[in-house]
Amino acid sequence: MPDVSDPAPDFTLPVTGGGTVSLSTLKGSAVVLYFYPRDDTPGCTKEAIGFTEHMDGFRAANTQVFGISRDTMAKHDKFTAKHSLGVPLLSDEDGTMTEDYGVWVEKNMYGKKSMGIERATYLIDSEGKIARVWRKVKVPGHVEEVLEAAQAL
Repeated sequence: MPDVSDPAPDFTLPVTGGGTVSLSTLKGSAVVLYFYPRDDTPGCTKEAIGFTEHMDGFRAANTQVFGISRDTMAKHDKFTAKHSLGVPLLSDEDGTMTEDYGVWVEKNMYGKKSMGIERATYLIDSEGKIARVWRKVKVPGHVEEVLEAAQAL
């Protein structure tokens, strides 16, 4: 699992709005990658709306923001339209990226074990190195904390 000061694992994934995004083409600006379990669930919706509400602040800090889950592009497009999201979402259907970033983990809910995405956020500097990592994210106040860290880069 990559950590602070490691080079961020590269990826190329489909993005809402069409096309693909590769980390290697984003050098020169900071990047926030926030991993979340599933589209249109309460915590994931609050987090996506939070990032949407702060997009101007991230842009002012020369930081691009992407949400990532293993949902399909069709689900992402529906989620984006339903909540008027302004944050682009990446689809990691085959799970390569979530494994590369160490967020595909065993979860235990009500005594039942299953694999899923741990809510986590990576802040990557303009050189492609990991500047900050948040694991086991709690949604309230998280977006503001990530924005402050991006502004401090």
